[in-house]
Amino acid sequence: MSLIESRLEDLGLRLPEPPVPVAAYLPSVVFSNNLVYVSGQDCRKDGQLLYKGKLGSDLTVDQGKECARQSMCNCLAALKYSIGDLDRVKRVVKVLGFVASAPGFGEQPYVLNGASELLIDIFGDMGKHARAALGINELPFGTPVEIEMIVELKEGGENVHTA
Repeated sequence: MSLIESRLEDLGLRLPEPPVPVAAYLPSVVFSNNLVYVSGQDCRKDGQLLYKGKLGSDLTVDQGKECARQSMCNCLAALKYSIGDLDRVKRVVKVLGFVASAPGFGEQPYVLNGASELLIDIFGDMGKHARAALGINELPFGTPVEIEMIVELKEGGENVHTA
């Protein structure tokens, strides 16, 4: 078992099957053989959104953090699908999170901590990253959180799925 898979198991996590795109895009794209751009992922678990609605009116910050954590699990599943082994991750470069927000809600950074803290728990210092947490009026399908990420890979290794 790989080191990262072992950490996931220690955290009681099992990555889902990689998400199937709902439109004309790829779940992730490997660029220049060492950067991976992971498309935005929502908070589906077993095919269903954990919650629907907006932070600040329908959902609490804690519920939003749970959504961000699940969205990140889905990002990691898409990443693993492309690169085969999460031990190939050299570092997480950037996380961009969108939070469906009611008017006046300004706690998007706290919501996105659900994803950021998970990355640090899994990858340690390699999981520390640049980040933007944006409030947005609506997200597809009523999801409260959508997250995308950029990851740098270690030298060597072969990408499993490139298209």
